Amino acid sequence: MPGSPYTDLSRPPLNGGALRRALVVPGGLWTSLELRTETGSTNADVAAAARAGADEGLVVVAERQTAGRGRLGRVWQSPPRAGIAVSVLLRPCRPDEVREWSAAPVARHGWLPLLAGLAVVEAVARVAELDAGLKWPNDVLLGGRKCAGVLAEAVPGARGVPGAVVVGVGLNVTVHADELPGPDATSLLLAGAAYPDRDPLLRELLRALARWYERWRDASGDPEASGVRRAYLENCRTVGQDVRVSLPGGQDLIGEAATVDEAGRLVVVDLDGIRQVVAAGDVLHLRPNFDS
Repeated sequence: MPGSPYTDLSRPPLNGGALRRALVVPGGLWTSLELRTETGSTNADVAAAARAGADEGLVVVAERQTAGRGRLGRVWQSPPRAGIAVSVLLRPCRPDEVREWSAAPVARHGWLPLLAGLAVVEAVARVAELDAGLKWPNDVLLGGRKCAGVLAEAVPGARGVPGAVVVGVGLNVTVHADELPGPDATSLLLAGAAYPDRDPLLRELLRALARWYERWRDASGDPEASGVRRAYLENCRTVGQDVRVSLPGGQDLIGEAATVDEAGRLVVVDLDGIRQVVAAGDVLHLRPNFDS
């Protein structure tokens, strides 16, 4: 049947009801899950819901994005049912008396996309049985190629409603070589995944994201006390690399990536031996580690 989601049996549709039963549970972080056949951007959808006052824990998943957003305003599209496109609504500035969470300082919100990257790495390892690594600030790598990206966006509060952070993940699962956006990209299928199945991948990704977010909130956003910084450094393939960082002002910074600091910023020792702190920028690994 033309237009049926079952015309390509290698890319079956997700089951929204089954996902809600598995993930939207009493006492859990995820409070609602919306599955859409197609949307422009899941991040834009969740941001609109945040502005309308939606509660923390909203999850929006799309079988296809037509205007997915990346860093620096980049736009990309995904083939139908070939990947995971998911965004979640978090309200780290809002105290939670039930969970005994205080508000997490805004200065620590930079860890949210980094802990989301950790969740992707864990899901890929547990379900696809692949060893992925993190490229600061928002990429997940397999064999030196990007298989996933993370985008976090702050949504200002209005009319007394606390602000929010929308965290989106795009993961290539069964994307074929001729469907990739460029030579530096890959998918779980192309990397030899044991189980390139979106349903268990999405479930494990959201469970891992909830675990890391809850640890981070339990520690009031402290990356050391929560263990987030240590885990990130263990999985970050940028640290220890010679890098070129394209900075927002148009300048390039070349040096060795030394660490990621307590605010989630990349610390680079430049060619003059001076430590430079980078809050935002595009990173190129000059001698990539192809084990990740």
